[in-house]
Amino acid sequence: MKKFKLAIKREILVYLAMLFVLSLLIHSDLLSDPSARFQLMTEKENYSHPFLYTFFVYSILFIIRKTLDFIIGLFEKKTD
Repeated sequence: MKKFKLAIKREILVYLAMLFVLSLLIHSDLLSDPSARFQLMTEKENYSHPFLYTFFVYSILFIIRKTLDFIIGLFEKKTD
């Protein structure tokens, strides 16, 4: 169970880091004037789009990571 909790924490950290980086890449004005960006976001009521974009990118990267783990696992020696 402890290993599972650690894996979940790691994946949440990866997701939040991706959210932060993608937000800065898409909206570079967050560094200069974040209050203006947040005001514009509240006016247009589009709160979820950063989370959706991050979810799609995370999903693609997750599938690639798991596929590579599976392929690498096929070629590793089993030590039982």
